[in-house]
Amino acid sequence: MKKNRKTILFFILSCVYLASYAQQKYTYKQPIELNDGWKTNSIISQKTDTTLIHKAFTQLLNRENDIHSILVIKNNELIIEEYYKGFSINKPHDLRSVTKSIVSILLGIAIDKKIIDSVDDPISKYLKKPIPQKNIDSRKDEISIKHLITMSSGLDCNDWDKISKGQEDKVYKKRDWLQYTLDLPIINDPGTTATYCTMGVILTAELISQASGLTIDEFAKQYLFNPLKIDDFYWSHTSKKQVISSAKRVHLTSRDLAKIGQLVLNKGAWNGKQIVSKDWIEASTTPKTKITSLDYGYLWWNIPFKINNEVLHAKIATGNGGQYIMALPSLNIVAIFTGGAYNSQNDKLPFAILNDIIIPTFYQAKE
Repeated sequence: MKKNRKTILFFILSCVYLASYAQQKYTYKQPIELNDGWKTNSIISQKTDTTLIHKAFTQLLNRENDIHSILVIKNNELIIEEYYKGFSINKPHDLRSVTKSIVSILLGIAIDKKIIDSVDDPISKYLKKPIPQKNIDSRKDEISIKHLITMSSGLDCNDWDKISKGQEDKVYKKRDWLQYTLDLPIINDPGTTATYCTMGVILTAELISQASGLTIDEFAKQYLFNPLKIDDFYWSHTSKKQVISSAKRVHLTSRDLAKIGQLVLNKGAWNGKQIVSKDWIEASTTPKTKITSLDYGYLWWNIPFKINNEVLHAKIATGNGGQYIMALPSLNIVAIFTGGAYNSQNDKLPFAILNDIIIPTFYQAKE
């Protein structure tokens, strides 16, 4: 028995030793320079204490999580770039609802180019087909583009309410998503109540398409992706049904996604060229309404973070699973996250990383 105890004790100590020995330690490496429009630099150039960065990234290596990539851009330079779980610098990622915020930029470009006159125009001015055939209500004639991009169309469309007739998973089972959405009943006057409605964004993408004569992917390629030198992308949807272009979601690499964030931080400019107007970026990322008490602009969230009694406002695009563009103008930072925590609260981990690690680290350099 005594011998067995010694054997067990030796086994336990061995396990503890091996667990300690096996723990991975994060080693920072400067992002590599590629011919993709990005300048890179070392985090050392920021002259700030990187202790929090090293601790956090070590924990990510040794604790279960669903993060696929993290990029940090500071002062227009890529200084942190990490990939996990088989994802890499050249692998496009399903951006889910981050696509909504990209559609907002595409709408701004369409307005800049006079393809669309104003967000105050009724959607019927550009969306020639289909037209409502059920639940006929004069208030449907009042629905404007602005109502769609602020999630306040008044239609019974709420992705976060399972009983809503326009909840996206219900619509995905229908034959004609556009017709079904336009046929939803009006439950609020347009512009009075905001509820998260994916179908409203699909209608927005479709009216851009009909007004321009290009599918939304063609429009994006010509007017946004080509100017940003984004060429490794594709569009798809999780539905097994045949899906129209306006309903598909874009897949981008993390570096290319970061270009979208930098475009917002630079108020519509990329490498000195204005891709979308400064006025549109300011309008789209400024709060227009609230969804579940959070400020919402034109398909962009505006979320506050507090440090040292100062409130920093981040312009954020979000997607199911942990897809995020987080632009912090006051610190000249863009943080990019991709992940696989689909339909899980674990997809909120990037908010903790931004709040507890990235902001404190680079706020030091500001002081």
